Amino acid sequence: MKSWAIRFSILTVICTFCLGMPKANGQTTYTLKPTPKTVAWGYYDAKTPPVLRVKSGDTVEIQTLITNSPKRLEDAGLPPDQVEQSLRDITDQVKDKGPGGHILTGPIYIEGAEIGDVLEVKLLAIKLAIPYAYNAFGPGRGYLPDDYPYAKMKIIPLDEKRMVAKFAPDIEIPLHPFFGSMGDAPPESAGRFNSAPPWIMAGNLDNKDLVAGTTLYIPVHTPGALFEVGDGHAGQGDGEVDITALETSLIGTFQFIVRKDKHLKWPRAETPTHYITMGLNDDLNACATLAVREMIDFLVTEKHLSRDDAYMLASVAADLHITELVDGNKGVHMMLPKSIFVSASPK
Repeated sequence: MKSWAIRFSILTVICTFCLGMPKANGQTTYTLKPTPKTVAWGYYDAKTPPVLRVKSGDTVEIQTLITNSPKRLEDAGLPPDQVEQSLRDITDQVKDKGPGGHILTGPIYIEGAEIGDVLEVKLLAIKLAIPYAYNAFGPGRGYLPDDYPYAKMKIIPLDEKRMVAKFAPDIEIPLHPFFGSMGDAPPESAGRFNSAPPWIMAGNLDNKDLVAGTTLYIPVHTPGALFEVGDGHAGQGDGEVDITALETSLIGTFQFIVRKDKHLKWPRAETPTHYITMGLNDDLNACATLAVREMIDFLVTEKHLSRDDAYMLASVAADLHITELVDGNKGVHMMLPKSIFVSASPK
């Protein structure tokens, strides 16, 4: 009886953490849920043991958790029975945490990913995991810390059928779910890197344009890449000025592809309609400078323009957006519409 119980326990763990389903093309689809054994709380680190290993081309359905404590959610008015049990388990059992505050699912080791490669992350689908979000600010945080030297949290119901957030009786916000934090491990020399500021390994980008159907390209800085994801948002404005968005739990379907033919210094992205370059720095001007330089580099290397034409095209056709202002390193991203690249007309 004891040996049967042990085998059953092991099977349960495997099914809960990383259930793999083979596809006809040889690729595999896995499921990864957040548990005390499958999250990294507040950091990206090249020395973190992976919780799942996949091959290039494999797909993983990953569930992420709302980043907050059950007590704070309940104090803000959320009924206790709406707090996810996995959040209670992780809050109670995970002691190795920080220096940041995000609960990140992972890391995932992608076989074949080596330093200098690029990890292509396709966001195939994103769906809500719970019917609510919260927004909050606190003293000393956000873009206007002196104006709001106190804390407040608001629980915001989400209507998945209509895809709106009911912010107030007469205010509804359209939902565009995305993951605020998606990244791989930084260089080993960086040690345990705070989950708050985005950097060369992406991380807490808080880019509201990275919704389902987009692709993120992340430079690889350690073998296996060690991808983590979390900080689910049901929606957000550019800037994220009070330091939180519509914070919620999400379920995303990701496909991971190791790119040996790409070599990037900074993360880039692509939507069905736009190319995106990014600038990440604690100075907003430096962010804009980096985003523009990255766009010029993209146009030279990928579209084979001269540097002069690339600079001109960035000026007349691309748009700069403030990504976020509140995470230590700020963010600016530049978006160039794909529609401007017109195929030659047939003769």
